[in-house]
Formats: sequence, structure tokens, C-alpha cells
Amino acid sequence: MNILARALMGASAIALLASPALAEKLTIATVNNGDMIRMQKLTGDFTAKNPDIELEWVTLEENILRQRVTTDVATKGGQYDVMTIGTYEVPIWGKKGWLVSLNDLPASWDVDDILPAIRGGLTVDGELYAAPFYGESSMVMYRKDLMEKAGLTMPDAPTWEFIGKAARAMTDKDNEIYGACLRGKAGWGENMAFLTATANSFGAKWFDMDWNPQFDGDAWKATLNFYLDLLNDAGPPGVSNNGFNENLSLFQTGKCGMWIDATVAASFVTNTKDSMVADKVGFALAPDNGLGKRGNWLWAWSLAIPAGTQKIESAKKFVAWATSKEYLALVAANEGWANVPPGTRTSLYENAEYAKVPFAKMTLDSINSADPTNPTVDPVPYVGVQFVAIPEFQGIATSVGQQFSAALAGTISADEALANAQALTVRAMKRAGYIK
Repeated sequence: MNILARALMGASAIALLASPALAEKLTIATVNNGDMIRMQKLTGDFTAKNPDIELEWVTLEENILRQRVTTDVATKGGQYDVMTIGTYEVPIWGKKGWLVSLNDLPASWDVDDILPAIRGGLTVDGELYAAPFYGESSMVMYRKDLMEKAGLTMPDAPTWEFIGKAARAMTDKDNEIYGACLRGKAGWGENMAFLTATANSFGAKWFDMDWNPQFDGDAWKATLNFYLDLLNDAGPPGVSNNGFNENLSLFQTGKCGMWIDATVAASFVTNTKDSMVADKVGFALAPDNGLGKRGNWLWAWSLAIPAGTQKIESAKKFVAWATSKEYLALVAANEGWANVPPGTRTSLYENAEYAKVPFAKMTLDSINSADPTNPTVDPVPYVGVQFVAIPEFQGIATSVGQQFSAALAGTISADEALANAQALTVRAMKRAGYIK
């Protein structure tokens, strides 16, 4: 009996020692921004509830992340079990069968609580292919004191005509105050994010229903000329080199009357540690032209599961945890409500504590006014608000952005920029087989 007892005890000890090795390891590829870093710090909550799952993080700069996850997902390499991807990738990859459907996440996850605009951008043919971690749109951030000094009142939902009038009235170049700080730096995610969203409100579109480029139309001409005239009259020097970070710096140092950009910037411009004008900032919806579409974009960083993983069930558990209502409450308890990932759930905006965050309501209204499935005034064959969800868009839009940035710098005319944009886009779409 003693021998048998010792043998049983030995077997139990071996089993206990071996049990951690039985944990399934999930490799998670993510972007190195503040919200994702915070998530990694809080994952003790997940592993405590799921001791059979071990987490391994691969944290990368945005451009490198895109390269690596694109290669892995396209080849079904299985290097990552969960990946952070954007609203641009989801409809393309979902349609190609590269992502696992999340339609069967637990009922407690509450898919109906996801904001409709965000959910629409992550859904292909009725299948949800990514769970949003945080979402954003764009809106007008403006100096209330300079608006008052100009004798004007910012509406909650301004028109482009009002923006143009206010920007010129607020500009005082002798004192380095510029009425309009907008993206001018070339890039599909820089000036073309702003201009594509703006063009939607002017009735413009990238392509007609037969995928023919539309830069030779009146709507794009009106969009580009309005933008160039506004920035020549009321923009800062060197505007063709300015992107998000440059405009943020200008606004925080008191040199911008208005800045139209990502809603996520609201927490930066109202931060008293970093912004000289923190107590003077107001918010409004991105402008429109009375055609039924506002000039704001839509984006979400989301968690998706690549079809190449062998660990789908464990991956779904993690995705559901990280994008749940309970996770938002966990962040609030540890970091405060202002640091909760914004822009994904209706229930967050119904929370009385979160409602006290000064930019919460305008962020929600901005997100809700964007429709990725119907982004333009006229019907189009694509989805996406500030982008077109086709693989070729990144390259084409960066080239078009270079033309528009050159027009802003004054090295070519608006008409030349539009003609060049039309020619290069036609060429690329023919090469890709969309048109003959």
C-alpha cells in the first residue's frame, strides 16, 4: 500500500507540475498605441479567468504591424492567433475568407450594443469579422474665444460655407493665428483621409458603379478648389507638409482657430498638461453642404482572428474579453472614465459617468453620422468612408495625395492635379482589371 500510495502521490505531483505546460498559448499581434499597451497591463484579469490560456504579445509600430499581419493572413501562416487590424482591412480580408467569423461570440458579449456605424464597417455579407476595440470619427475642434472675437457662433452642425467664413474671420497672420489647420501632407491616411471624407459631402466619389474614376467631374473640382482656397487664405505656412501630429502641435500652442481631424484628438487638446488652450476648446460635427453627407470619416482598431490559426476557440475567448462591456468597466476602475476606449458601444454613451467627459457626446454623434456602407451622395460599388475598401487603394490614394499636396504647395494647378489624379487612377484600375 505504501508503495502504491507513493506512486499515486508521485503521479499527482507530476500532473501538477505539468499542468501549466498544457496551457494553450495565444500569440497576439498589436499596434503600439496607448490603449493597446494599457490592455496588455490589464490582461491579468483575463488569465485569472482563463488559466488554461497563456498570452504572448507581439507589439509593433503601425506600418510594420500592417506588413507582418498582411503577409501572415494572406498565406494562412498561423504565426498570429489574434491580430489588431483597421476598418480598411476588414472588408477586404473578410471577403477573401482570411478571417474567422465572430457571429457566434457569446450572447453576453451583446453584438447589438456595438454602434451601428462601427459594426457596419466590420461586417461582410452579414458576418462580423472583427470586434472593435476603439472607434473614431472626425469633427471640428475650435477656439471658442477666437470664434467669439470674430463675432460668430459655431453651430453644432456647421456647413462648409460657415467654416470658410469663420476661418477667414479668425485668421490673424501677423500674430500667427490661422483659422484653418487641415491635413496637407501626402498619403492615403493623411491628406486623402481628410479629402475623401470632405469630397463625400460635396457629392464627389472615387468611382462610379462601373469602377470608372471620377476626378474629372465637377464635384471633385469643387472639393479641391474649396480646400486649396481655404488653406491659402486661412492656413498656416508650410501646410502641404502638415499631418495629424503637426496640426496637433499648432492647435495646442494656440495657433489654430479650427482643426478638423480625428475625434481621438479631443483628449489631447483639452489636456491641461499639454495644451495652452485646453479651457477654450469647443466641438462641432464635421461640416456638410446640405447634400445629406457630412465630411467626417470612420475608423476602428479591431481584434480579428486569422483563418490560419489552430486556436480559434481560445482566440474567441480573448477577443470577447478585450472588447466587452466588462473590459470598459475594468479600464474605468483602474484609469478613469476619460481613458476608456471610445467609440464602440452604445451602453458606454448611456453611462452617466462617461457622459461627463466633455467630448463624449460629439464623438458619438460624429461616429453615428458616418455610414461606411453608403458613404457618398450617389451610389458607389465600394464601402469605406475615408477610403475605398479595395487592395489597390493604398497605392493609388497615396499617388493622388501627392498630386493634391503639390497643388497646395503651388507647384501645379488644381486642374493639373485633378487631371493627373484621373490619369493615374484610370491606369491603375485598368492594370488591376476593374475597367478595360
